[in-house]
Amino acid sequence: MSIRVMLVDDQVLLRTGFRMVLAAQPDMDVVAEAGDGAEAIENLRSTAVDVVLMDVRMPRLDGVEATRRICAEPNAPKVLILTTFDLDEYAFSGLKAGASGFMLKDVPPAELLGAIRSVHSGDAVVAPSTTRRLLDRFSPMLPSSVNEPQHKEIERLTEREREVMMLVAQGLSNGEIAGRLVLSEATVKTHVGRILTKLGLRDRVQVVVLAYETGLVRAGGGQAS
Repeated sequence: MSIRVMLVDDQVLLRTGFRMVLAAQPDMDVVAEAGDGAEAIENLRSTAVDVVLMDVRMPRLDGVEATRRICAEPNAPKVLILTTFDLDEYAFSGLKAGASGFMLKDVPPAELLGAIRSVHSGDAVVAPSTTRRLLDRFSPMLPSSVNEPQHKEIERLTEREREVMMLVAQGLSNGEIAGRLVLSEATVKTHVGRILTKLGLRDRVQVVVLAYETGLVRAGGGQAS
């Protein structure tokens, strides 16, 4: 079955370009388009969608608020925020709103297609190092004086799970974490799954956001002291 994609952007030319790239893929189908967040939400009431490519700055309803409303619904499609370097703060807000990840608008087609497939399959959406760079850049927006994690569920993590969480937040992939902790990659994947379950998070991107917000990891990717 093809991956059903909705394109949400107020620039028609950009939507046309994305549609041409996706239409050339045998496993993808652009089933809807919208010029703003309000139209996207309206479309979802009548069209089944697996992945939403969401712009951030749009009239009527921006991509961040649209993402928040979409992700709050049961069986919601996955959302990929589309951003540019000078709009990174919106991408961060989008991740907090429930987006599964973000991509730059000038991303090579192969990377965009790979991200859509990863999202659809439930895997990581963006390279952890990319997420780390975004959060490091905007770390001044996050609490700077927090020394102890304030998310009570973090206390339920084992010492090893907390260690894995910190490495995820520092931008390491499962393979890199496995090498760092001398574990198998399958074991690391199991730890990440347990972290998601215990903290009630959707994916590793939200793990990164939570680790920074609570002070478990400080600006620059280091462990909070």
